[in-house]
Amino acid sequence: MTPVVIKAVATPDFFMNVEFATGEVRRFDMRPYLQYPAFAELKQPGMFLRARVENGTVVLTEDIDMSPDTLFLRGQSLNITDPHPSLQA
Repeated sequence: MTPVVIKAVATPDFFMNVEFATGEVRRFDMRPYLQYPAFAELKQPGMFLRARVENGTVVLTEDIDMSPDTLFLRGQSLNITDPHPSLQA
């Protein structure tokens, strides 16, 4: 079972650092998804950076969210025990 997302920080280069309830942090590359019409809106300046966590998933816009499964399975593990510095509030 994929853990829920507890924190996510989007970066200007279309990566997302995602912290899961297990404490694991993964870096997700959104760039390959931007070629699809469903995600095209995220290419607008600042849109991707609006990412936020709601109910254990990442919401990017009113119509676009990312499954925790996708973020976990396709994200690159950062292999750290403390939250990634960019995840600090």
